[in-house]
Amino acid sequence: MSKNLAIAGVTGAVGQEFLTILAERQFPFASIKMLASSRSAGKKITFMDKEYTVEELTADSFDGVDIALFSAGGARSREFAPAAVKAGAIVVDNSSAFRMDPDVPLVVPEVNAEAIKQHKGIIANPNCSTIIANVPLWPLHKANPVKRLVVSTYQAASGAGQSAMLEMIQQAREVLDGKPVTCKTLKYQLAFNVYCHDSKIGPNGYNEEEMKMVHETHKIFSCPEMAITCTCVRVPVMRTHCESLNIEFANPITPDEVRNLLADAAGVSIIDDRENNYFPMPVDATGKDDVFVGRIRQDESIADNRGINLWIAGDQIRKGAALNAIQIAELL
Repeated sequence: MSKNLAIAGVTGAVGQEFLTILAERQFPFASIKMLASSRSAGKKITFMDKEYTVEELTADSFDGVDIALFSAGGARSREFAPAAVKAGAIVVDNSSAFRMDPDVPLVVPEVNAEAIKQHKGIIANPNCSTIIANVPLWPLHKANPVKRLVVSTYQAASGAGQSAMLEMIQQAREVLDGKPVTCKTLKYQLAFNVYCHDSKIGPNGYNEEEMKMVHETHKIFSCPEMAITCTCVRVPVMRTHCESLNIEFANPITPDEVRNLLADAAGVSIIDDRENNYFPMPVDATGKDDVFVGRIRQDESIADNRGINLWIAGDQIRKGAALNAIQIAELL
């Protein structure tokens, strides 16, 4: 059945990716509203050979809307998502506003699609790094419970939005030209540099991005006892996050067993060519739906062959944001 859609934040990187994926997957919609901030209102967007005018996102934007895809930031989600629900829409929200609300399902369709049924009008899309880690981790956890997970992320500029991607290009030019580096969207120089994720540091010394991965994975897996620690880093890559996963299982497991489990897993592709030292890279995963997995090897520091190391790459804008939300909408 065709749905009436609205996209809140349509002019941003994820909003534009929503449109690309809706067209690619031939999502059945009867109508679509293009919503953004007042400064973008009036802009024209061509989508599937039809021109649309961007409207200002307000509390009155959702009359007749069945599904609203939000990627307009947490403040706007908190302000306008309740209005959308009141108007009769189901909101799939890409911000952090509702993720840890016990009344809001937090969903990765490959992991916990059944949680969608529990929604009360809002369904939360997890953090991009959480999604990318959870897709390959879940089939392993189902086969052999994960006791402890150590995650190190290598996050692209795309995680900070379209303006950050453009600023990194500008920074690269400035560095090569010997000019002062512009840092407006990005807190620090990212071109030719690496820095720890600059989200707010909590009293425990971990930043918000790191704690999101911990708390969200606990909620999605319904496994609060899983020990998780994380270090999140921003790297000078345009698009696609990479992550190192060090996993301690309850029982022995071999790299071949891991390969076999992941070979059959939804949303996973394997690139694990030891002979040519070729493993997942951002250029492999950019624009792709799957999370790519490689460097599958035993952690020899963990007793009884209970440890595995993985290296993964996933497109943050696509599976880490827009695709995951649209998969939820398809299930709705």
